[in-house]
Amino acid sequence: MIPINGARSNGSTISDLNSPVAAVRVRGLRKIYGTDTQAVTALAGVDANFGRGTFTAVMGPSGSGKSTLLQTAAGLDRPTDGLVWVGDTELSKLSETSLTKLRRSKIGFIFQAFNLIGALTVQENIVLPLRLSGKRADAVWIRQVVDRVGLAERLSHRPSQLSGGQQQRVAIARALATRPEVIFCDEPTGALDTQTAAEVLSLLRSVVDESGQTVIMVTHDPVAASYADRVMVLADGRIVRDMPQPGAERIAEQLASLGARQRAAREG
Repeated sequence: MIPINGARSNGSTISDLNSPVAAVRVRGLRKIYGTDTQAVTALAGVDANFGRGTFTAVMGPSGSGKSTLLQTAAGLDRPTDGLVWVGDTELSKLSETSLTKLRRSKIGFIFQAFNLIGALTVQENIVLPLRLSGKRADAVWIRQVVDRVGLAERLSHRPSQLSGGQQQRVAIARALATRPEVIFCDEPTGALDTQTAAEVLSLLRSVVDESGQTVIMVTHDPVAASYADRVMVLADGRIVRDMPQPGAERIAEQLASLGARQRAAREG
């Protein structure tokens, strides 16, 4: 089992929807796929703040809307209704070109599948977002990032020469390279063994605590969620729990209770 991290709670991230220190805000967020009788509501009106310098775990059963929330909040998908701000920028007003530029400069992404370019070295993968945005890499900052993720001896390697945990570290370094306002993580430890997952989660925890980074992570694992400051649980496209860090056991109990109520509702 992944060791449980004693993450610190920060209640300010859930108390004030008008907080000026939010890295990401969503208001009235709705997402409907399909039309008429085939329509599926993935998000049914979500209001939430994600405070700067905090680590939020987003959880919920399959089909609850957690991945849709991440994708719309990150500007990867446009909502049917509602507004999303990243920092002071409201995304609905942006063209596709402007939205792409914002994602490259203000948002970092970490995925379960790593999404590294096999033909590039570790160094080249890390600075790729900067190259795509036409920006010069800050050598001092990149060195700090590389040292933070423990890849100084692997910069000339290709992804195929690295372990899964090392590849995810490259993905984390790539996400940090642009100094983003927020990092979105979609099941970042899903493809890792428990020991490597713990190392990656500890690294994410450290970039929040030591660098003031904002991390929003979708996960199904209560132990992974225990590294966060806050746990947000979705069901049927709505937030049904929003808790300062309750610990892995309490998270598991909440998810089990929610699952039991959903089964009872379907059967009743």
